[in-house]
Amino acid sequence: MATLQERKVFREAIMKTLYEATEGNRLLGVTGAKLRDDLQVPDEDLAAACAYLDGEGLITVDWAQGNTPAMVMLTHQGIRLMEAEEEEHD
Repeated sequence: MATLQERKVFREAIMKTLYEATEGNRLLGVTGAKLRDDLQVPDEDLAAACAYLDGEGLITVDWAQGNTPAMVMLTHQGIRLMEAEEEEHD
């Protein structure tokens, strides 16, 4: 299982990847398999990070069998968070 620091890195990477892939459109999503492959995150850590972000209201997850994220989408709150971070870095 990942350390606290690794879990935080996974969550941040998921949010950034979703935001970039969907261009901030909450009607678009990314498959769990693509996130796993792009980020090189173990399945159990991806599921845990997605469950955490879903619980925070930042993403929505369509779950497949075995607690595997099938499709992951940003929520309005998640988009606002990512836009605020983007503005901070400009």
